[in-house]
Amino acid sequence: MPGFEGWLDTPAGRVPRIRTALTVADHLGACMARWGINRMDFLVPPGLYAIGAPTPEAPVLVTANYQMTYDLVRRALAGRNVWLLVLETFGINVWCAAGKGTFGTTELVRRVAESGLAKVVQHRRLTLPILGAPGVAAHEVQKATDFSITYATIRAEDIPEYLDNGERTTPAMRELSFTLYERLVLVPVEIVLVLKTLLVLGGGLYLVALLAGGSGAALTTVLGYLGAVFTGIAVAPVLLPFIPGRSFAVKGALAGIAFSAVFFALAGGALWSWPVQAASFLAFPAVSSFYTLNFTGCTTFTSRSGVKKEMRLGLPVLGGALLVSLLLVLAGALVY
Repeated sequence: MPGFEGWLDTPAGRVPRIRTALTVADHLGACMARWGINRMDFLVPPGLYAIGAPTPEAPVLVTANYQMTYDLVRRALAGRNVWLLVLETFGINVWCAAGKGTFGTTELVRRVAESGLAKVVQHRRLTLPILGAPGVAAHEVQKATDFSITYATIRAEDIPEYLDNGERTTPAMRELSFTLYERLVLVPVEIVLVLKTLLVLGGGLYLVALLAGGSGAALTTVLGYLGAVFTGIAVAPVLLPFIPGRSFAVKGALAGIAFSAVFFALAGGALWSWPVQAASFLAFPAVSSFYTLNFTGCTTFTSRSGVKKEMRLGLPVLGGALLVSLLLVLAGALVY
């Protein structure tokens, strides 16, 4: 297991003691996970861990078994003596796992029982990350285990201050950020996830355009498609706070319109037939909008109900725009 440095004997048996310093392998694994490489295998075994030399009165912090989350938490706890209870979330971070139900009441109750935590500590308090709250019913956990729940912080880096502050949460610890860096680090995995789709659809578009208009039209079509996809999965997310509107579909469409205008100028769009010109300003923004809408699952700006509503309203519009653009291209091929 990552960070393992020995065992600590407890009344419930031996508990793994883990280091707080991260190794080169830990950083490399995180980098690979950011690019979607072995992403679902980047996890640690669930269970109870010891950091430092915790006593029966030491706090019990709870986290997910996604290794990037686990690493951030243990690194933040350098120099501390605490217990770390890791839940089985199948390699998913706390927030997403709470939404899926794996960082939830049932798993927390089971892990408390299986770890023998009641024998290890004398108190009956569990400290959870704030982002885990949607998945946990605190009253049910207390009824089943006799352990009460306290929600500490959003970010792992604030845990030391929380502990030093008498386990009190300040307003700053509750503030959810989504900075430029936090948006940038999400882009690589989004790119990797669409590669197969890009190869299939891009190849199909190239062949169709090649048959309809020759190699020049095929290359232009594929470049436009790739640019629209990149705008949706990278440019719009990075510029998210600066693009007008609240809807991700609208933000993506606006970014797509801007891309279409630039591409139109650079690719000699003035020479295209008017149906093709109109189709490009419908299809490219629709593609960008779709991928920006897909980014809602990565952000701190949305709720589950909001995402469902936006997809229910947005997807038919995007599908209609693509259909109309296809009809325009076919009509243009027949007329011209």
